[in-house]
Amino acid sequence: MKISAAIIAFNESENIAAACESVAWADEIIVVDSESTDDTRKIAESCGARVLIKKWEGFARQKQFAADSTGNDWVLSLDADERVSENLRNEILTLKKSPTSQLADGYKIPRRNRYMNRWMKHGGWYPDWQLRLYLKTKGLWKDVLVHESVTMSDDARTAKLSGDLLHHSIPNAAYHHRLLGERYAPLAARQMFD
Repeated sequence: MKISAAIIAFNESENIAAACESVAWADEIIVVDSESTDDTRKIAESCGARVLIKKWEGFARQKQFAADSTGNDWVLSLDADERVSENLRNEILTLKKSPTSQLADGYKIPRRNRYMNRWMKHGGWYPDWQLRLYLKTKGLWKDVLVHESVTMSDDARTAKLSGDLLHHSIPNAAYHHRLLGERYAPLAARQMFD
């Protein structure tokens, strides 16, 4: 089992190093950069990632492009503000040693969301199950503008892992309001009316 970590990023110079370092054990790291104007690309390359530049076309399309650009059959998909915890890393490394016959085709991972410097524990914020480790011949990113997810083929087997994917999502109220107003509200409106 060889795994490619596929990370999407845009102006993530504050996050990209930590994201790449959390998957340094992967067989390959791909960063798809959406034409950042900061040092995201340079930092990712210094962490050993192969950086591809692709104009922003939406979350699902960026993630599918990243997956399609990997050189291995297994993809671990991350956003630049996500980190693989030590427990999750150890769990995945154990899977890598397992016989193929014992592997599922995709794995759901509990995502732990950090909101305004607090780890969320309830209210649907944890565990926020995300299918992020998958056999790329069995999974495809559903082409929606917001709340993208991997859709597995009908014959695919999935399982759950217990180690957390750490999501450093919203550091403060100002960032939250800007994120909603500039990114998610326009995308959600387009999705509703297109």
